Amino acid sequence: MWRVKPLDQILATAEKKSLHRSLGAIQLTLLGIGAVIGTGIFVLTAEAAQKAGPGMMVSFIIAGAVCAVAALCYSELASMVPVAGSAYTYSYAVLGEIVAWLVGWALIMEYALGASAVAVGWSGYITGLLHSFAGITIPAALAAGPDGGGIFNLPAVIITALVTALLVVGTKESATANAVLVAIKVIALTAFVACTLPIMHLHNFHPFAPKGWGNPLGSGGTGVLGAAASIFFAYVGFDAVSTAAEETKNPQRNVPIGLIGSLVICTIFYLLVAGGAVGAYGAQPVYGPHGETIAAGSRALTERCAQLGAHLPLVCSREALAHVLRQVGHPLIGNILGLAAGFALPSVILLMMFGQTRIFFVMARDGLLPKVLSSVHPRFKTPHVVTMITGVGVAIAAGLLPVGKLADYSNSGTLFAFGVVSLAVMILRFTAKDRHRPFKAPLLFVVAPMSIVGCVVLFISLPIEAKLLFPIWSAIGLALYFSYGFWRSNVRRGVIDVEDLDGSAPGGPF
Repeated sequence: MWRVKPLDQILATAEKKSLHRSLGAIQLTLLGIGAVIGTGIFVLTAEAAQKAGPGMMVSFIIAGAVCAVAALCYSELASMVPVAGSAYTYSYAVLGEIVAWLVGWALIMEYALGASAVAVGWSGYITGLLHSFAGITIPAALAAGPDGGGIFNLPAVIITALVTALLVVGTKESATANAVLVAIKVIALTAFVACTLPIMHLHNFHPFAPKGWGNPLGSGGTGVLGAAASIFFAYVGFDAVSTAAEETKNPQRNVPIGLIGSLVICTIFYLLVAGGAVGAYGAQPVYGPHGETIAAGSRALTERCAQLGAHLPLVCSREALAHVLRQVGHPLIGNILGLAAGFALPSVILLMMFGQTRIFFVMARDGLLPKVLSSVHPRFKTPHVVTMITGVGVAIAAGLLPVGKLADYSNSGTLFAFGVVSLAVMILRFTAKDRHRPFKAPLLFVVAPMSIVGCVVLFISLPIEAKLLFPIWSAIGLALYFSYGFWRSNVRRGVIDVEDLDGSAPGGPF
């Protein structure tokens, strides 16, 4: 189970399919900004406010810093092994099959639950938009899952079904359309900042950290660190810069500029949005009738918010940024922001579901999962079986769970994968010291341990159910691995096809 996929053969594929180096520092920075900004800031602001109040601004800085050091480690591996398959492929080449399986299994959870979280976030914005624009009110029972006071989140399920159908058909998503959607998100958030910063009130920032810094050694999920563990979701996507290392001119200089530059700009942007929301409207947590703490995303919070009347606090809104604008005298811009989220977020669902199906596909093609999962549709040339299975799982989670819990569950898998990558890059400095590295992480033996410690701190700062889900999910995965993948592994059977190691599924939205 510690067998590795030969790095030489993986690199042979990369050399066969090497790409033209054309990206500079500015293009990489813009790529990173486009990949990061959007989902988390639209969706998780209310969740972070309930956990940390105005202190969520520090949470954005902490999460961004952990991402920055993890990104530097990620970039070194991505430049050495510039093939698809993400951390799963890197782990297989360095740490062995069992670790690769655990990473791939964690990434499956990350992408699937991440897509569910975005679907639920989209549902909140589209529900508010229909009510504000057209006077259409979706019944409460069909607008949220049980924790949100409903039965089933129908809009989230519908958008998941549509995205799944698109992935099965394999319609190409144009780069131009994606650029337009990124521009829409950035313009909408800029308008939010422009409307809220001029009317900030300093008293809204007091108390700044009403729930303290959080206790990672306790149950987790509250305070500034608890909010940072959730907000980490807002930065996922930065690895788009890492995986572009093969197409970068002078990667040793431009990759860190693109990574750190995009993360710094996104963090500043997030701080401005969070500061505008806090200063213009307030973002204090909601407490129970007797001053007791209420967990974010819980049924108790939903019930308490229902008792507060029409002037809802930010933490009670399922479309936090649009809600703030409507409450501070900019209803039209609030509706436009909601419309921007309605247009932009489905593309994020598509990207996450595609990433999940790709990991599934590569693991199946490696023999670790049943081959039927890697079957390709005869007409559409897409991995339709695994795509439909993914769609069902994403839809069920989106229909039943609140956005904050989904983001926390997704983060637990992401943090594990990033920690493993940080460990792998240090090991490779010893076991493959002579290999060519287009990009070398600076001060690696400072940066990588910082990344691992940061990932561990954020992981233990997650709510207890998110921390428990990961070992349970891993145990299920190990049972599957030892009953199937261990015996059917292509590497175990000596089946290694260089042409098959690129990790890309045939067909998709790219």
